[in-house]
Amino acid sequence: MTSRNLKKFGASAGTAALVLAAMFFLESGLTARAQSAGDELEGAWRLQITVRNCQTGEALRTFPAMFTFAKGGTLAVTTAGQLPSLATTGLGVWRHTEGNTYNAVSESFVFSATGAWIQTHRLTRTIEIGNNGNEFTDIIKLEILDISGNLIATGCGTSVAGRLELSTE
Repeated sequence: MTSRNLKKFGASAGTAALVLAAMFFLESGLTARAQSAGDELEGAWRLQITVRNCQTGEALRTFPAMFTFAKGGTLAVTTAGQLPSLATTGLGVWRHTEGNTYNAVSESFVFSATGAWIQTHRLTRTIEIGNNGNEFTDIIKLEILDISGNLIATGCGTSVAGRLELSTE
């Protein structure tokens, strides 16, 4: 009786080990496929944005920003380029286009000093991730819309970004 139980236990332990190994193998394969499918942009990024003269490319001003690209294609933006009391956090969407290239669009509401909504800023980006996956550059197109959605001004910019990482300390 005892030897039968030991044989059953040995067989079930061997089966469990095979199942665990298969799960590990499948998980590793799924992770590798997801990353190669264009998910490299996911995560939090520190940006240095440069506003540029659209005709000459001359840098007009530079400021930091933070972006979070979420799984499923949404994004959140916060920037030091405008007073927080005068603009909302930018929200938007992103998608992988091909290779290391992505497109993204975000919008934020802009308010007057008295608190009246006066504009919407729409930023469209073409993002190129670097070879190591921890930095990107982009080209920015700004559209400023009035509260009826009419285009009232445009602008240009670029940014460089690095992935926000946990400290190893």
